[in-house]
Amino acid sequence: VQLQASGGGLVQAGGSLRLSCAASERTFSTSTMGWFRQAPGKDREFVSAITSGSKITHYADSVKGRFAISRDNTGTTVYLQMNSLKPEDTAVYYCAADPRWNSVVTGTPDYWGQGTQVTVSS
Repeated sequence: VQLQASGGGLVQAGGSLRLSCAASERTFSTSTMGWFRQAPGKDREFVSAITSGSKITHYADSVKGRFAISRDNTGTTVYLQMNSLKPEDTAVYYCAADPRWNSVVTGTPDYWGQGTQVTVSS
């Protein structure tokens, strides 16, 4: 089982990036998927989650109105569109998946992808 994240990079404050996370197995189409991030010296924190049918989404207060999570039609790829980026959004971003919604939103999903670095310069 693999979750492959991509799309990170260096961007100026106010700019945008789109992260992608592709699951290697179609079974993830029925799982909740989400994004977390970890800034240097800080604990990993929840960013956003989306249910298998994309009907429910949830965001951390710090990114509401700026970030948008979505899934493709197969349900195996999740995206994080990040707009109006701030220097404090700088972190390694991780995707995650779990059959249970609560496991993702509480930060205890069974499956994690590798991280992708997002750096926002001021």
